Amino acid sequence: MISFMRLGECSLSKSEILNKLLSNSQQYHDTFVHRDMQCGDNPRIISNGLAELTWEMGQLYEASLSLSEEDRSRQQLQHLPKLCAQLLIDGFPLELVDGDASNIPLRWVSDVLTQLHELVSPNNKIRVITVFGVQSTGKSTLLNTMFGVKFAVSSGRCTRGAFMLLIRVSEDMKASLNCDFLVIIDTEGLKSPELAQLDDSHEHDNELATLVVGLSDITIINIAMENSTDMKDILQIVVHAFLRMKEVGKKPRCQFVHQNVSDVSAHDKNLRDRKLLLQQLNEMTQAAAKMERKEENKSFTDVMDYDPDTGNWYIPGLWNGIPPMAPVNVGYSEAVQELKKNPEGFRKCMSVFCMKTILSYI
Repeated sequence: MISFMRLGECSLSKSEILNKLLSNSQQYHDTFVHRDMQCGDNPRIISNGLAELTWEMGQLYEASLSLSEEDRSRQQLQHLPKLCAQLLIDGFPLELVDGDASNIPLRWVSDVLTQLHELVSPNNKIRVITVFGVQSTGKSTLLNTMFGVKFAVSSGRCTRGAFMLLIRVSEDMKASLNCDFLVIIDTEGLKSPELAQLDDSHEHDNELATLVVGLSDITIINIAMENSTDMKDILQIVVHAFLRMKEVGKKPRCQFVHQNVSDVSAHDKNLRDRKLLLQQLNEMTQAAAKMERKEENKSFTDVMDYDPDTGNWYIPGLWNGIPPMAPVNVGYSEAVQELKKNPEGFRKCMSVFCMKTILSYI
């Protein structure tokens, strides 16, 4: 694999140089688009990249469904779900929830997953892993480190809505994981300052949490603060989501990831924290059960497959010092790798879906 990037300011076009390197001496071919080629300076009207193009594909497809079946424009767009399904197999993400409009394009997502089911059959058993937590707590970075993917990362609200990514399981891991694919779902941060001024911001967080918990076999709850008001608010949202899942007969596994814990070897202190966390979860479960009129649920373990000893992970900070000059903390990658290899959390999860099963939960 060869990467080509520009450092600083340069008048030369990277794409044009690559085209010259790839072309032979007898014939030049514009493999990559550059500004000096014909129509190369046209403004980008649809999108700035392939990921954004998939967002527009869903809008175009759903808009075409309002046309008659004989309409030529509708017929020309009928191949889009299969095209997007192939992009999923190739490693590109699919937008499940439009973060700007808080909308799920149900018909688009359903048709894409149906096409995906047909493309990978009969090897279509999957496990779904989801992460959510407060904004800017390193959720996308955690998934990128754990699975080698490339979800967008930055400070602030870099993820809007929810995105799913398909990872093919290697042959030597299929037996232990008992699945053919992993579906990774990255969500936007809860308690976003941008949405805090809206009247329905709390409902937005509850709906997003309920959706991703309902889809997942394993829910990773990312916590970067301890004993704070924000943490309690997040736990309350989590409990409500899990309580609703029990009503439909689903009891996913839960893993709490505590980030920026400097001394992960302080086992006694962490043990006290785990007991306090479980106590808070039990109290919130009772309060949520009373609100939902499901008062038979007395503890968090009644609604969630959770073990305080194996369901909590303590990960040090990503940086050794203050970025941007600080080096990456090797301990972060090592701790995330241990989480990934956790047999209790990732290899003994009971439920296994096929592609079409996800549709019943959306």
